[in-house]
Amino acid sequence: MKRITAVLLLALLATGVYAQEIVHGKIEGVKHQGSYTPTYKSDGSKKAPLNVILMIGDGTGLAHWATGYFANGEELTVTNLRHLGWVTTKSAKEFTTDSAASGTAYACGQKTYNYAVGVDLEKNPILNIPEIVSEKGIVSGIVSTDELTGATPASFFAHQPGRGMRDEIWADLPLSPAIFLSAGSWENYEKVAAKTREAIQNSYTVVKSLDDPAASDASRLVVLPPHIETGYIVDGRTDFLPVTTRYAIDFLKARKNRGKGFFLMVEGARIDKASHLNVFDSEVLELLDFDKAITEAIKFADEDGHTLVVICADHETGGLSIADGNPSEGRVEGNFVTRGHTAIPIPIFAYGPHSQDFSCVQGNEEVGAKIISLLTGKK
Repeated sequence: MKRITAVLLLALLATGVYAQEIVHGKIEGVKHQGSYTPTYKSDGSKKAPLNVILMIGDGTGLAHWATGYFANGEELTVTNLRHLGWVTTKSAKEFTTDSAASGTAYACGQKTYNYAVGVDLEKNPILNIPEIVSEKGIVSGIVSTDELTGATPASFFAHQPGRGMRDEIWADLPLSPAIFLSAGSWENYEKVAAKTREAIQNSYTVVKSLDDPAASDASRLVVLPPHIETGYIVDGRTDFLPVTTRYAIDFLKARKNRGKGFFLMVEGARIDKASHLNVFDSEVLELLDFDKAITEAIKFADEDGHTLVVICADHETGGLSIADGNPSEGRVEGNFVTRGHTAIPIPIFAYGPHSQDFSCVQGNEEVGAKIISLLTGKK
C-alpha cells in the first residue's frame, strides 16, 4: 500500500497536478523608510467615527506584510497599530475569491459570485458605501494604483455582472455620488466612447494631474494620470499613492457638509499584480509604498481625532512564504507556490474610534457591513 501511494505521489508530482514549481525571490539593500507611531488618543474610542478610510492591499497576506516588515528593518506603520484580526475571503459560490467578489463584499456588505461588480447573485445592483452614505450627506472618494475600471475600485461605483465589462463600468461612473476618484489611466480614458466621456465630463472635472489648476476649484474631481504614475514602483512610479491619498483626504474634508464626514477607499493594487507574476522585489517595494499611504491616513486620523482607518486585503495572492532575511541589511527572501489567489485568511488592522470592532475573525462582507453601520448609525 505504501509503495502504491509513493508511486501515485511521484506520478502526480511529475504531471504537476499535486504541486507547482516553487518560485524563489530575493530583495536586498532596501533603504529603510521608517514608520509612524500613532498617538493612540482616539484609538478604541466608543464614539462613532465621522470619517472612515478603508485601505485595501490587493493580494496582501500575512507573509506579504512580513516581507515589508523585515525589509524595512523590522518596522512598518501598520505593525504599530494595536487592533488587528482575521478576515476570511471566500465568495458566495467559490472557496477562493477574486477581487471583484471580495471588493463587492467590502463595498456593499454582501457576498456575491466571482467576477461580479456591485451586483448580487441574481445580478441585481447592490448599493455600495458611497451610495448608502450619500443619503446622510457624507462624501466619498476612491484611490487606486490599478485602472479605475479595475475590480476593486469599480466595486465602489459600478454595478455590472462581469468585471471585464469595462465600457459599461466606465458608463456607470457619472452616476456615482463619489466626488473624488484617482486611478489609472489617461491613456485608457482616451479610448472610452465619446458619449461616455462626455457624460463623465458633465459630472466631473477630469484632469491628468493633481497639479492641474482646474483641480483645486473642482467640486467633483477625477484624476487620471499616465500609466507610469499608476504602474509599478520598479518601473519608475513616484509617490503617487501616498501623495494622492493625502490629497484625497484634504479634498474630501474641504468639501464635506458641516457636521458630516467622509468615506475614502484606497487600494494598493500592484502588490497583487507583482504576486501574480511571482516578482518578489516588486511585491516588497509595492508593500512598502502602500505603508507610506497608510502613514498618511494614520497621521490624519491623529490630527482629526474622529477618523477610523481600516486596513485589509481582498485576498492573498501567490501562497507566499518567507525563506530567509537580514533586516539590518534590508534583505529578505521568499517563495511563491502559485501565480493565483489562495483562500488563506488575511490580516486586518484598525485604528481610531471603534477600531476594536475589527479585532476578531470575520468575513469580508462583515467588514463592509460594520463600516456602513458606523457611518449611518444603522445596525
